[in-house]
Amino acid sequence: MRTPPTDRLLAWIWIVFATVNVALMWFLPGEETVPFHLVWISLALVYGFTTWRLSRMVAALAAVTTTTGVILAHHAAVGEIRWEETAEEPLMAVIFIVMAWHVHRRHLLLRQMRVLREAERDRAHQRELLVRLASHELRTPLTIARGYTELLRATHDQPSTVEDTTVVLDELDKATRIAHRLVTLMQLEQQPQARLVDLDAELARIVRRWAPAADRDWSCRSAVGRSRVDPERLEAALDCLIENAVKFTAAGDRIALVGRRDAGGWTVEVVDSGAGIPPEVVPRLVNGRPGRPTATGTGLGLAIVRAVAGALGGRVVVGVGPDGGARVGLWVPEREPAGTPRPGPVRPRSPDGPATPAGPDRSARRPAGLRHPVRSVADGERGGTRQVS
Repeated sequence: MRTPPTDRLLAWIWIVFATVNVALMWFLPGEETVPFHLVWISLALVYGFTTWRLSRMVAALAAVTTTTGVILAHHAAVGEIRWEETAEEPLMAVIFIVMAWHVHRRHLLLRQMRVLREAERDRAHQRELLVRLASHELRTPLTIARGYTELLRATHDQPSTVEDTTVVLDELDKATRIAHRLVTLMQLEQQPQARLVDLDAELARIVRRWAPAADRDWSCRSAVGRSRVDPERLEAALDCLIENAVKFTAAGDRIALVGRRDAGGWTVEVVDSGAGIPPEVVPRLVNGRPGRPTATGTGLGLAIVRAVAGALGGRVVVGVGPDGGARVGLWVPEREPAGTPRPGPVRPRSPDGPATPAGPDRSARRPAGLRHPVRSVADGERGGTRQVS
């Protein structure tokens, strides 16, 4: 094993320093206490800051013990010091041996930690690569299967065929969403690209993007202002929450994206008028505790939401909406200095039009242009107890 240049430099500095103090011990009989302890202290320091082989450590210990021991014995023999004072020599050697043993154990532990870190990094890389390849390989056959299914439904007008192909398309959409969320989870492990974002405008844009996809009463009320976030990750988390809201509401139900500032931070929530969340599910939703598998989802969406909230130093918040539905979102601690300009609340006017300021009493009104006959695969009639996915 080659010795690093820094270790060699420290070793030579110690040799010079120790030689000077040994010389002082010899030429200052009766005053050798200070240089004696400086030799041992410097040996302990240089051994702690460098990486020595066992043979080098034993050679240094033998050299220091021999030279200082001979000098102390000579001074005791000529009557400069008492013989009892020479007992300090073996005691210092024993103390150094104990210290060296602990340093050796520490080096072994650090080496093991490095090995474990590298192994975990390799496993994470292999896991990410596997998920990416699997998701990529799944997308092509899913797209082909969807194309053939849509062709089959278009060429056969029998009610049974239409019903069967609709079920197949629903399942294909679920598999596509799972593949997409797996890739999103892998991307969340990378370093976030945070920048100063106007969250009010961002929330309004997300609502405009979702409005044509489901026949719901969409609205956006936000007074958060600007904050430093990764907009792509925040959008991924809100997409998961909005998708759940669409899944557990029916045509005409309300879905609102609400943003507000509160004590120490800001909150963004998806509020709906659907079936609500049963109390026994709330701990799993907030803390990520494992729950019973359900037929409604895989839990990947909630994992994405928790990962995004955790990366921002926040947490998932759960509550009951004003209509008895679910209120699920993220609370994020404030990272901007006080006095940051905050734009007023916004509300989308139409799917393609610009956002307009919202008045204090317009939150309950249904904006024109946000009701669409277009129904996505996630649309369906509300019923039963709401689960989380």
